[in-house]
Amino acid sequence: MKLTEAPARIRSFQVPYVLDREGLLGVAMLLPAVVYIVALVGFPLVLAIVYSLSDVTIGNQTIDFVGFRNFDAVIHDATFQKALKNTFIITVVSQALVLVLAKILALALSADFRGKAIVRFLILLPWTTPIALGAIGWLWMLDSTFSPIDWVLREVHLLGPGTLLGPDRNLVWLGRPNLAMASVIMVHTWRLLPLATVIMLAGLASIPQDIRDAAAVDGAGFWRQLFQITIPLMYPIMAIAVLFGIVFTFTDMTVVYILTRGGPVDSTQVLASWAFYKGIQGGDLAQGAAIALFLFPVLVGVAVLMLIFARRREIA
Repeated sequence: MKLTEAPARIRSFQVPYVLDREGLLGVAMLLPAVVYIVALVGFPLVLAIVYSLSDVTIGNQTIDFVGFRNFDAVIHDATFQKALKNTFIITVVSQALVLVLAKILALALSADFRGKAIVRFLILLPWTTPIALGAIGWLWMLDSTFSPIDWVLREVHLLGPGTLLGPDRNLVWLGRPNLAMASVIMVHTWRLLPLATVIMLAGLASIPQDIRDAAAVDGAGFWRQLFQITIPLMYPIMAIAVLFGIVFTFTDMTVVYILTRGGPVDSTQVLASWAFYKGIQGGDLAQGAAIALFLFPVLVGVAVLMLIFARRREIA
């Protein structure tokens, strides 16, 4: 009986031993993520590359390769050039505003005051709201006729006859190119400000209190501590917040699609929305894929920078 029971006991101990092997366990834990990325990112990317090199349309899905003809047509398209410029302008300006405002909010929220929890909740609320619902709310607030923002401006005598902003009763936020661009930037800033604020708060909490106390003993005031201690120590954290913001803003089409549909006269058109209009609504899948692929180099660059900063933080 002992000889026959021994192999069964050995097998019962081998199974947990195999699961305890780090190499096998690591592969098993990473496999679902790899399958997810390949299915939802890798396959669409390969399909977009194939489409961009063909003449496929919604009406004719036969793939006939035409080389780089679609890229040449896209590059010489005036709307694409405007969309590319608008994408960079919206991304850079919104992220600059987010960086400054998030720093101010993080410094304010790091102090103790009554109602701090409620203020934190209200600041984080835009990030928990689906962007489509938030954009619809802004669409109402920026309405050309019933905008509550215009009403407030009229009540404080900044809008109307003989006022600073002009004689019109409404600014028509989404009907004028400059104001439409400012509106899109404002909504992107509102959307990403909570995430950046949370990241900044984490960065502030990571600064040792001993450094602040030593600076205070040496007579350093608020501004000197801010520019010589706080900001330099938070450079890696701030960079991560900006990189995440670039990814979310550069690839987003929801805000533009709901607020302006790229108008007026393509003044707020961006790469993501123009790829949708050209490829899906226009039926030219090949050129839509070619436009979308122009997002790829920027996203790869941002991903590389994220990995570099994350690696530096691990080493530090």
